[in-house]
Amino acid sequence: MRHEYSISIITINFNGLDDTCALLDTIPADPTTEVIVVDNASTADEATVIEQRYPRVKVIRSHENLGFAGGNNLGIQAASGHYLLFINNDTLLPPQTEGHTLAPLIQRLESDPKIGAVCPKIRFAWDNRPIQFAGYTPLSTITMRNHSIGFGEDDHGQYDVPHPTPYAHGAAMMVKRETIERAGMMPTCFFLYYEELDWSMMLRRAGYDIWYEPAATIFHKESQSTGQNSPLRTYYITRNRLLFTRRNTSFPLRLLTYCYLIGLVALRDIINHTIHHAPELRRATLRAIADFLRGRTGQPKLAV
Repeated sequence: MRHEYSISIITINFNGLDDTCALLDTIPADPTTEVIVVDNASTADEATVIEQRYPRVKVIRSHENLGFAGGNNLGIQAASGHYLLFINNDTLLPPQTEGHTLAPLIQRLESDPKIGAVCPKIRFAWDNRPIQFAGYTPLSTITMRNHSIGFGEDDHGQYDVPHPTPYAHGAAMMVKRETIERAGMMPTCFFLYYEELDWSMMLRRAGYDIWYEPAATIFHKESQSTGQNSPLRTYYITRNRLLFTRRNTSFPLRLLTYCYLIGLVALRDIINHTIHHAPELRRATLRAIADFLRGRTGQPKLAV
């Protein structure tokens, strides 16, 4: 099947006009590359501003916030590229004058038909640009936790060898179209957090490998829009870790993980929130567990 473009770059905008424009400014005009911005129901009419500033960009407006996966799925449906690059709107592509291009990602994907997705090296955009991601370690079967290789380290080339990684990083990942057609689009049940880990499991179950390719680099400003200790983040991390367990862990190990996450981690968090007079975080934790047990997914209808 022939495609109009070689690469489709897809990013989500939600009340992040300045970040999105900064990203678009780093994407060079290329007739083989289409750029798609999905506006996830921003409060202001940021979609029109983007359309006016960047006529070559395809802007898709959603009248409701579909979350990370839902927004990207809209982009997938509109994309014509053979390779789809999903990047956060708070990332920056390095200048091509420095020799950085996306070509190594395509080359890695084409090096083996079993490779369905590839991630670049991801470095933070501040100070001396320390490493954020050079691959992932596997999730612990009980705690559902893992580590980002190289996190916080200065980049001295110590992670410049490509290698498989069990999960893709949501800030920057390139996927072949046929991979999506075989494995399915992103799971929308999470709404925020854990989607890329779950999608990685879907890709792997479909028979694909995921690779880390350090010959390409993306800089990440790491948006703090949800807050590191906000009720929103607390709710989704708590609920979605349980949801990920349900979708990807077999019985009886699943029960052991539930016991750990609810009986130890969540209980500890509730006690800490109580001691530190953070009732909104305590409520978010309790509601997350209650919603999971009721089978409620997606975005909660009421504020947490």
